[in-house]
Amino acid sequence: MSKTTTFAWTADSEKLAKHHIAKYPEGRQQSAVMPLLDIAQRQNGGHLTIEIMEYIAGYLDMAPIKVQEVATFYSMHNHKPVGKHHVQVCGTTPCWLRGSDDIMAVCKSKLGIEKGETTEDGKFTLSEVECAGACVNAPAVAINDDYFEDLTPETMTKLLDDLADGKKVTPGPQNGRQTSAPDGGATTLKEFIGKEKGA
Repeated sequence: MSKTTTFAWTADSEKLAKHHIAKYPEGRQQSAVMPLLDIAQRQNGGHLTIEIMEYIAGYLDMAPIKVQEVATFYSMHNHKPVGKHHVQVCGTTPCWLRGSDDIMAVCKSKLGIEKGETTEDGKFTLSEVECAGACVNAPAVAINDDYFEDLTPETMTKLLDDLADGKKVTPGPQNGRQTSAPDGGATTLKEFIGKEKGA
C-alpha cells in the first residue's frame, strides 16, 4: 500500500461518518472505526490505503496502528484496487464440504485469473474468504454486497456470464429454495392446525 492522493471526506461521506459516530457515547468515537473504514473504502472506489487509514485515525483520535489492525484483520477491507465485481468464494468447512473447490475452479477457469487477481478489463477480482455466514445454503459466494447461495458449477458459470454481459442477477439461493428453508421444500408441519374453541 502506498500513498497516492490526498484523501478527505466528501460532504456525503462525512455526513454518514458523523451519523455513525453519534451512535456511541462521548469519548467512545473509536467504536465507529469499522463503518468509517467501509465509508472510506466505498468513497475511494473499493480499497483502502495507508493514507486513508491514517486519515480515519486522526478523525477518530486514535493511533494509526489501531486502525490498521482493524483494517487488516477483516476480509471486507481491500488493500489494493478491486474489479467492478469482487467475487469472494467462501472456503470454510461447510462450503468446502458442499463443493466450494468446484466453485473456485469455475471462477478461475471462466475468469482466467487466480485468487487475489483482477481481470485485465477490471471487471472481476477473485478472492477466497472465511465464512460467509450462510452455511445452510453452502456453497456461498459474495459478489460486492450481495450473497449468492446453493451454487453449482453450472449456476456459477451462468452468474459470471450474466455479470460479464451486464445482465441483472438475483442474489440469494440459486436453486429455487426460499431463503434457508429445507432444500426441496417442507417435509413436516405442512399445514397449521389451530386449537378448537374452548380447548
